[in-house]
Amino acid sequence: MPRFPKPAEGSWTEHYPQLGTAPVSYEDSIDPEHYEVERQAVFKRAWLNVGRVERIPRKGSYFTRELKVANTSIIVVRTGTGEIEAFHNICRHRGNKLVWNDMPLEETSGVCRQFTCKYHAWRYDLDGNLTFVQQEGEFFDLDKSRYGLVGVHCEVWEGFIFVNFAPEPEQTLRDFLGPMITNLEGYPFGQMTSRWHYQSEVKANWKLYMDAFQEFYHAPVLHANQSPTAYSKAAAEAGFEAPHYRIEGPHRLVSTSGVRAWEMADEMRKPIEDICRSGLFGPWDNPDIGEMPVGLNPAKCDPWGLDSFQLFPNFVILFWGQGWYLTYHYWPTSYNTHVFEGTVYFPEPRTPRERIAQELAAVSFKEYGLQDANTLEATQSMIESRVLDDFVLCDQEVLIRHLHQETAAWVDDYRRKTAEA
Repeated sequence: MPRFPKPAEGSWTEHYPQLGTAPVSYEDSIDPEHYEVERQAVFKRAWLNVGRVERIPRKGSYFTRELKVANTSIIVVRTGTGEIEAFHNICRHRGNKLVWNDMPLEETSGVCRQFTCKYHAWRYDLDGNLTFVQQEGEFFDLDKSRYGLVGVHCEVWEGFIFVNFAPEPEQTLRDFLGPMITNLEGYPFGQMTSRWHYQSEVKANWKLYMDAFQEFYHAPVLHANQSPTAYSKAAAEAGFEAPHYRIEGPHRLVSTSGVRAWEMADEMRKPIEDICRSGLFGPWDNPDIGEMPVGLNPAKCDPWGLDSFQLFPNFVILFWGQGWYLTYHYWPTSYNTHVFEGTVYFPEPRTPRERIAQELAAVSFKEYGLQDANTLEATQSMIESRVLDDFVLCDQEVLIRHLHQETAAWVDDYRRKTAEA
């Protein structure tokens, strides 16, 4: 069991003195030149989660991912031996995108025995080997063994598929994740196959949306309309403070207490929540998903609300105490735009009532996510004005401070190594 640090005098920020307590700059979120370096320094060197193994359950199953931040498209496939591999989605003949349907820039998925280029019908097997060239005799000394698909480093942890675009990753995936993340091993991710997925284009830097989910200082104010007025007013006056924050390497964690919604006063609940026995915290009827891994609920909250694990750079796994989880991805598309993805996972429902309870939780999550996103364009537009050049952060915003400093450290490290090379 890992030891979790306790803050001195209740201050999480001061417990991590390397972060400092001074106001911070958001220049890293508004500077196009910084973004271009960030793409190389972070997104072409860190391990990036691109999906789960359930999407490719059998031989020949595949999906593509369009990753503008890395200026590429990839194919993730389960090979003939059952391994999961990733390749750049490009034909070795004339550079056409290899796998796509009607629209070249849209992602796709399916099952096949081989990949065939739409342009000149070059074929590749599931291991990426070039197996067929149309009119092969017309080429000059063509050695097909030299023209397989270009591979991408790919590793799997607990069913999560990660890729790395570096020529040689500086760390294995497991070393990159570190103990705080690997202590989540044993959670029944594979049982959570009832899935809802949301995607949105957001006009804000990717880090600003991550910041929105790294603190709960905003919760009683921004989400006030989701609760009865009297309750919201009291909550806003009292404020909310999460009981546990942790930073380990490039990754972060915030853990909070929760509520037993069914024990709240009737006027605190919505009629639909009573009918469906569900709401923001998930279905009230907790499924039996077995013993939880040691890394969850480090503050030993009772009741426990959620743990949000922020995996650097752009991936979040958020566990709810009611026995389900969700993931967030933030895929940059420019210095002030990104694509946000939210995916909700539950155990397969056994009855129509369980299905409806899951749907209400998924819809509630979407509503709260929209509220969090609603401030972002306003934030982005105003920090781009450069009227202010520094911003104060409270103790509960310690993870925000860390994300921006960690990203800057990767950029500085990249610049140093590039200069040395």
